[in-house]
Amino acid sequence: MDDRQSFIAEARREQIIKAAIDVLREIGYVSTSLGKIAKKANISTGLISYHFSGKEDLMNNTLMYLVENEWNFINERVARKHSATEKLIAFIEANLAHQITNRINNIALIEIVFNARTPDHVPYYLLEDDEEDLKSGLLKEILLQGQESKEFGEFNPKVISTVIQGAISESMLTSQNESSIEEFSEELVKSILKIVK
Repeated sequence: MDDRQSFIAEARREQIIKAAIDVLREIGYVSTSLGKIAKKANISTGLISYHFSGKEDLMNNTLMYLVENEWNFINERVARKHSATEKLIAFIEANLAHQITNRINNIALIEIVFNARTPDHVPYYLLEDDEEDLKSGLLKEILLQGQESKEFGEFNPKVISTVIQGAISESMLTSQNESSIEEFSEELVKSILKIVK
């Protein structure tokens, strides 16, 4: 496959994944089918089958796409900062900003994580995560950097990381408008800085 064909195939895969995200938001995981995704993308079901082996493969690729987009959004903003305090603020604000600007993606992500099953019928949210996910690793790295540079005081980074991510996740599950997310972000940043300083 030459570069042009490869580019076209990737563009088609992304078109299908974006249609899957829309369908997941509209009717949920259980009701989502390749036929409904094909209709949304204005393509044939056979074309989806050419790019993905079935609904499970498409949902796994959609999940990876969503996680990767979120990671790139957050990591890019954190990477611009220098001190651990700036990085921690950027991490919290970027997570919450991503939720505002990508609400449809968040709905699709939740639908997949809570409804998809492994071949052994284990829900995704119950899987043991052998590899620490990128966001958790980044947050712990920021917290440790702050302790090493003496910007932050003594605390258990794993516990504080769980507190921060729990607050961020909870905000995703409650329906809020942009201004209430901004207030939440300000309050969360203030509270976390009090804990870590």
